Amino acid sequence: MIMEKINQKGPFSERPSVSSRPSSILIVDDEEIVRESCIKILSSERSYRLLSVASAEEALSVFEEEEIDLIITDLKLPDMDGIELLKVVKERDPNIEVIMITGYGTVDTAVQAMKLGAYDYIEKPFRPDELLALAMRALEKKRLREENLQLRRQLPVQYIRNIIGQSKEMERVFELISSVAPTSSTVLITGESGTGKELVARAIHYNSPRRDGPFVVVDCGTLPDELIESELFGHRRGAFTGAVEDKKGLIEEADGGTLFLDEIGNLPLPLQTRLLRVLQEKEFRPLGGKRSKRIDVRFIAATNRDLKEMVREGSFREDLYYRLNIFPIRMPPLRERRDDIPLLAYHFLKRYSQELGKEVSGITAEAMKILIDYEWPGNVRELENTIQRAILITKGNTIRADDLGFIEPSRQVHIPRSFEELKSLKRELRERSVEEVEREFVLEALKRNEWNVSRAARDVGMLRPNFHALMKKYGIARKR
Repeated sequence: MIMEKINQKGPFSERPSVSSRPSSILIVDDEEIVRESCIKILSSERSYRLLSVASAEEALSVFEEEEIDLIITDLKLPDMDGIELLKVVKERDPNIEVIMITGYGTVDTAVQAMKLGAYDYIEKPFRPDELLALAMRALEKKRLREENLQLRRQLPVQYIRNIIGQSKEMERVFELISSVAPTSSTVLITGESGTGKELVARAIHYNSPRRDGPFVVVDCGTLPDELIESELFGHRRGAFTGAVEDKKGLIEEADGGTLFLDEIGNLPLPLQTRLLRVLQEKEFRPLGGKRSKRIDVRFIAATNRDLKEMVREGSFREDLYYRLNIFPIRMPPLRERRDDIPLLAYHFLKRYSQELGKEVSGITAEAMKILIDYEWPGNVRELENTIQRAILITKGNTIRADDLGFIEPSRQVHIPRSFEELKSLKRELRERSVEEVEREFVLEALKRNEWNVSRAARDVGMLRPNFHALMKKYGIARKR
């Protein structure tokens, strides 16, 4: 093994860096003349710590003992090819940059290496300035990534401030956001509608290394089944009737950033299969396209449904569920964190009194008791709308109990959002008849899904025939 340290200073020495040590480059090639040439080129203008070895085995030995920033390796090695070396290196440290040296006829393999995480490749014979520029760009990318991560650790947490709460339940949510944000892990956020799942997704994105990239939202619950595939994957001109031009899909729009798949439980099974491949392979193919495209996207999904139950029923793919559920975060419903209701109420009071131009600054104790005791089936979103409406109604500068008269006592019992929740409520119900809750359960599901029976059945986790039987039981006709 040859190890050479160059002390000459270059432009990087003037810049602030994450570490004071010079960048370390490991050259792997079984031809001594190539190793010597690389050392000579890289030592010409920059202060790098250069190491060189003749085999993959020696490279991995050095890798275990030394802190390496960049590996420049030949594709053809005596004991292990460069692709295998790349895989091992990336498994041990994904942040290390790798440049592949290729010979004649091996460009296709080099492209494969880039798909596996290599920074770039260079063909033999290469010019000295070509290798030097490539190495500089690779090291600069690594330096900026590490510097950004360090700066983000020093910055106040972004977007978490938009999630209001001081209860133990919310403190746990904040801890989970802080833990997962700096990583690239896929996140599954569960919770009822209106609990703030999208706020959590935004907090994760804007506290991650991808914060300068796009944050793209896909609402799987509102896009029609016949359009969602084209919206997600994009299409090529002529892919179907009406496709008069190429269209970029939302997955491609999110390249370099985060794709937030809201209400993922509504995604049709055929598209679940396509999405699974995107998650596994980090590539996709537009409708009508002949070639797949590579993407660099972090996936965050959210649902108000019980995906485990959907897996058991066969309406959600088990492999996709486990691929999404790498890092789960559950958003508690408002009724489980009643300590946060006064804090939220005054937060919305301040915001909407300013927006509406009304000097309303207080909530009476009696009115606050109504807010705290209410079940809030629509969660934080419903509380927000309630405060806004109360501000408009009140004739004074304080919200009173009379200003909350539109909160009907009959709505004090929570209307379930899933079939499992309905069965649980049946066992606990005391004040209202089972039939009344069951009927409202069906009506609410249909309203949420624009009276689409199939979608409403999926939404609540029921088979369509069983859901339709409940409609028939209570004389609920489908709206045309």
